[in-house]
Amino acid sequence: MQKTSARLLSLLSLLQARRDWPGALLAERLEVSPRTVRRDVDRLRELGYPVVAVKGPDGGYRLDAGTELPPLLFDDEQAVALAVALQIATTTGAGIEEAAARALTTVRQVMPARLRRRIDTLQVTAVERPAARPAPRVDSGVLVALSAAVHACEVLRFDYTRAPTAGAGVEEPAGAPPRRVEPHHLVTWGGRWYLVAWDLDREDWRTFRADRIVPRIPTGPRFTPRELPGGDVAAFVVGRFQGSEGSGGWPCRGEVILDLPADAVSGYVRDGVVEELGPDRCRLVLGAWSWVGLAATIGRFDAGIEVVGPSELREAFACLARRYADAAGAVPHRARPGTT
Repeated sequence: MQKTSARLLSLLSLLQARRDWPGALLAERLEVSPRTVRRDVDRLRELGYPVVAVKGPDGGYRLDAGTELPPLLFDDEQAVALAVALQIATTTGAGIEEAAARALTTVRQVMPARLRRRIDTLQVTAVERPAARPAPRVDSGVLVALSAAVHACEVLRFDYTRAPTAGAGVEEPAGAPPRRVEPHHLVTWGGRWYLVAWDLDREDWRTFRADRIVPRIPTGPRFTPRELPGGDVAAFVVGRFQGSEGSGGWPCRGEVILDLPADAVSGYVRDGVVEELGPDRCRLVLGAWSWVGLAATIGRFDAGIEVVGPSELREAFACLARRYADAAGAVPHRARPGTT
């Protein structure tokens, strides 16, 4: 039989692994009597772990939520996953960088030596993608407030900062009423946080930047969640940012044939379709905000292009051809060094 301290840790690990444990099954797993399990549960309660009794034919126990966070027990894989997640917290935009660093230090201090060595060799440098404007940080308290309203299905009231002008946010006019929405989802996109909600005053779905939201307290009444267009929040958000208003695609979508192997193209196409037509030819179906933008994107492959359709894409290539020809003609000829 394990010593009492080792058995308590084993019991705690089991209670964290699943929601409900029948008492007889716990006794079997720990190889002790049900009476010993009851005593060990009482010891965990004295240490601050909120273990509650579960009524039923078999009886049992559950590790419940308490008023304070007691010490936790992680297995090796959980500890490594937690360390990695804390190291890349700087890319979330949630304003938790300092707290994540302190949490990682705390977790590392209580790790066994063998596991600490694994963590120390797993040093991750989180590098965010360069952007024309850095993604704004969101106060973690705002994210918690938005998440709570989503979870509770409570109407949310907030002041909202309009789109930035000359690099600075513009507040709503003085005395403007707060926005009233039914919050449905809190999502991230491109390093920014957004709230997807039904706007009660405008009677339409809206996507709000979380860094521009100042929640008002208290929240409003509970509501019955509406069905999101399409039923999938990821597809809805992607559609909104592609300008397709929830139709599930880009507003401009065209098809071409490129004089390149399919594997040379597919690695650079995130949401398009690449079909192999031969060793050095492939079909590409791609979308973009505008026809000229789509033509410019396809032109980056530096290969022969045959436009399949539609005609708007062909006209966009013609427009770019004229622009590029004008740009080439406007550049004065300069002799190369060492030539006359």
